Amino acid sequence: MSNGSFALKSVTPILRIFDETKARAFYVDYLGFQIDWEHRFEENLPLYMQISLGTCTLHLSEHHGDCCPGAAVRIEAENLAAFHAELEAKDYKYARPGIEATPWDSRELSVTDPFGNRLIFFEAA
Repeated sequence: MSNGSFALKSVTPILRIFDETKARAFYVDYLGFQIDWEHRFEENLPLYMQISLGTCTLHLSEHHGDCCPGAAVRIEAENLAAFHAELEAKDYKYARPGIEATPWDSRELSVTDPFGNRLIFFEAA
């Protein structure tokens, strides 16, 4: 629409998780996201939380109706080589991503979380 009354803003992907401990180990300890907030309707009910790193915001949900596992999210990044070096230094047991040059003139680092969701960090080549 171009009439000035409607505008799209940011997108917040919701990714399905199954294990809070594994989610924290991957997203917080390994990737470096911070937890902004957490919500449960009651104790022992599924977790819904927001995490962020820089201006990137993701929602993680244990609720089965929110989304399906196996999503792919592209996240624009700056200085991908520095991020890659940080990840390599952490010696994470379950992933050793590399940086790939693509035919569409970008550099990408792809990593899959413990729940089958793929995060593709990219920057222009």
